[in-house]
Amino acid sequence: MKTYLPIFVVVAVLALVPFVTASNVVLNFLVVTLLIALAGQGWNLLGGYGGQYSFGHAAFFGTGAYVTAILQVQYGINAWFGLLIGIAAGALVGIVIGALSFRWGLRGSYFSLVTLAFAEVLRIVASVAPITGAGVGTLIKLDLRPEAFQFQSRAPFYWIALGLVGLSLIVVRGIENSRFGAYLVAIRENEDAARALGVDTFSVKLAAMIVSAAITAAAGCFYAQYFLFLDAAIAYGTWISIDALLAPIVGGVGTLFGPLLGALIIKMLGESTKLVTGGAPGLDLAIYGLLLIAVVGLAPRGIAGLLSALVPRRFRPPSVPEHHHG
Repeated sequence: MKTYLPIFVVVAVLALVPFVTASNVVLNFLVVTLLIALAGQGWNLLGGYGGQYSFGHAAFFGTGAYVTAILQVQYGINAWFGLLIGIAAGALVGIVIGALSFRWGLRGSYFSLVTLAFAEVLRIVASVAPITGAGVGTLIKLDLRPEAFQFQSRAPFYWIALGLVGLSLIVVRGIENSRFGAYLVAIRENEDAARALGVDTFSVKLAAMIVSAAITAAAGCFYAQYFLFLDAAIAYGTWISIDALLAPIVGGVGTLFGPLLGALIIKMLGESTKLVTGGAPGLDLAIYGLLLIAVVGLAPRGIAGLLSALVPRRFRPPSVPEHHHG
């Protein structure tokens, strides 16, 4: 129970924010930050703990978003039920991509490129398929009732997003403390050695891919309910793959709170960049690139790694071994 205490403390403190400010601007900023943190936590499980760097987490995000939206718009299915089906659909895409990639022994840059290719194929299909609204997109009808997953104010959305992030933190901490988590880290450190010691590397990587996909799909489902509009460029766009990858790397790859910390930093940086530059197109991406270079160069373990170096050893939580490139 003690290992879960930091999660409960962080979530409890963050849950108080709507009581401090009712500003729609602040709450919207935080909701989007939590959305990126959730997608980032999905990436972090596979990339941070398992060492499988995906460039195509948009495949899971977009599938979750589209499935929950289409079920409501085309079939009149309840939004909450649609959320669960959307998460399951994202996990299913994770099974397909994972089974094909890992069965063929793809790793490193090959795996990264294959995930990117899958996301691109899904984006192209979504941009022409009639069921997704093709070029027009999918619009979810405004229905401001809690049973329709829509609310009068931003606060309930904020608490739901925070709840999903809290749940993902509990899942990842549980994996950290399990034998499965130990196998995952062993594969990250040296896959051949792990296999030689009897670890079923295919099953472990596939299981990590499924959980990772489900967490990222949950972020996509939430996005659809929050913004009520999707098109192929939003759902399967490279923006979410970049944010999902950037948040844990900046915050601390393979650390529990890294994605949350990283999401906050990149969102703050993105907003301040827009203010300074007046929203010049592409400049925020250039700044992200510079930030990534700075973090990888100066703090390879991210902001969480820097902070843990400042905390006296006896106060530190048990950490995951550092990632070594063999």
